[in-house]
Amino acid sequence: MEHGRLTDTYVAAVQHDLVDLPEGTTLVGVVRKPTAWFHAAVDENRPSLGPPRTLLESTRETVDDLKMRGICDEGAHNAAWEQVEFDERYRTYIETSPEAQAALSDLEGRLASGESLALVCFENTDKKRCHRSILRDRLDERA
Repeated sequence: MEHGRLTDTYVAAVQHDLVDLPEGTTLVGVVRKPTAWFHAAVDENRPSLGPPRTLLESTRETVDDLKMRGICDEGAHNAAWEQVEFDERYRTYIETSPEAQAALSDLEGRLASGESLALVCFENTDKKRCHRSILRDRLDERA
């Protein structure tokens, strides 16, 4: 059996038909606290694969501080990632959280069985860094 294809995108691209996904791709949200309109745009959501609340809060506080200093939204977002060590902290989370590990194992099994998946979050990665890129890389490593 052929391995499923793994892609990622952001919710606005899905809502406005700006992304070209393979036929039958399951849209898997990876958002800790999705809105109702987010739920309407995806097939399912895996909150355990969203960044932990404490990481989101420290990132948000750092972004707000940087914006108060006159840095644009995208610049503040990306600089905050470095300051709070987002990449390292998120990787540690997904490797140590039993809930995240279970969700990863489920997605790995689905990909191995031939299902194509698209990880979906809020950020347009052309402008801002997003945890779903880390998550996609991790799933690719484990495949």
